[in-house]
Amino acid sequence: MWQTVFLRIKLFGLCVFLISCNSGKKPLNLPFYNTAEFNPLFLDSKEEVTEKVTHIISSFSFVSQNLETITQKNIEGKIHVANFIFTSCDNICPAMTEEMARVAKTFQNDSSVVILSYSVTPWIDTPERLKLYKESKGIKKSNWYFLTGNKSEIYNLARRSYFAEESLGFTKDSTQFLHTEHFLLVDGSSRIRGIYNGTLQLEAEQLIKDINTLKAERLD
Repeated sequence: MWQTVFLRIKLFGLCVFLISCNSGKKPLNLPFYNTAEFNPLFLDSKEEVTEKVTHIISSFSFVSQNLETITQKNIEGKIHVANFIFTSCDNICPAMTEEMARVAKTFQNDSSVVILSYSVTPWIDTPERLKLYKESKGIKKSNWYFLTGNKSEIYNLARRSYFAEESLGFTKDSTQFLHTEHFLLVDGSSRIRGIYNGTLQLEAEQLIKDINTLKAERLD
């Protein structure tokens, strides 16, 4: 399903770009997402956003690789990208971390862009283990947090706030293993603005472009 979403958004973006070139009008902002079906809402005024955007990322509190408690207060007013990994994964997680590192490198010294990598095996991934994982990958971005904590809380946040497994995962509970390749782009007001396949370089490059678009976004 997400392939269709990506194609629809990119085709829309191309149309907007062509129109703006011909008319001199600025392109519209990134879409908003209220549901796990990821139907995009294209809005360009604060009034519309207030009226139509009903979903935000819920409050949370987890522990980072540096034994810091990270909550929503750490990302207030900042763009953040979230994904869900585990350090013993030898399948898609290494590819996801490599592509996320591409994003991190682009915004290496930009404190307004935060990355949150939540462990889906928190009973294994202690802060110490997550710190070793980050160091082994040569990750330098200081506000890329690898998070661990209560399994049920992580799984509920992933499925019900981030829609990490889209509609297929929305009704699952914490007894069912969480495994997703998605990166989620979230704005400074905790609203979902993009979903990407985190194993693909092309999608990571699109995410970088969308972060820059979001940084420049102006709502009337």
